[in-house]
Amino acid sequence: MTSTVSGRPVPRQAVILAHLVPLTVLPAGVWRSIMGFGFGLGFSADALRASHIPGWGSAWVFFLTIASEALALLTLGLVRPWGEVVPAWVPWLRGRPIPPAAVVVPAAVGGILLIAIWGFAVARLFLAGVEEFTGGTGWWVLMVGCYLPALLWGPLLLRVTYLYHRRRAGTAARPSPVRTIGG
Repeated sequence: MTSTVSGRPVPRQAVILAHLVPLTVLPAGVWRSIMGFGFGLGFSADALRASHIPGWGSAWVFFLTIASEALALLTLGLVRPWGEVVPAWVPWLRGRPIPPAAVVVPAAVGGILLIAIWGFAVARLFLAGVEEFTGGTGWWVLMVGCYLPALLWGPLLLRVTYLYHRRRAGTAARPSPVRTIGG
């Protein structure tokens, strides 16, 4: 695949990593969704009721799952044409090149925030430990296994963002080199 703006090829590594990002979030989303439907997965019925599951807690769980997956899918914009040129279906802006900074800055900030958010969330799983988990070790290990891949979301996003920036960095207008007479 070739960049629509710079004409440079999109590195194979970037394409692979961008497609891995939504998969890193998927296990946690599946875990949350199953809980949202009222299955305890190692949590007691009292714990589910305290979280308003089923009920508003379920709505929050489904929203969080859909929002996480949608944001993860945005990583594909770093390797697709719609991350470089506004798609034709967008009124007034269609076909205009997207400035690299308008993509790189939010993606880099997002990657850093994801490292902090998921690092905190997974650290809490280990700090609470199995003792506070009413379902026993097996359910706890399954839950941790579902959430651990999400730790990769931030670093993968940062790597794909770096590759996007490197590919697009040469697209800005640069002054032509100074030539000497006779050279």
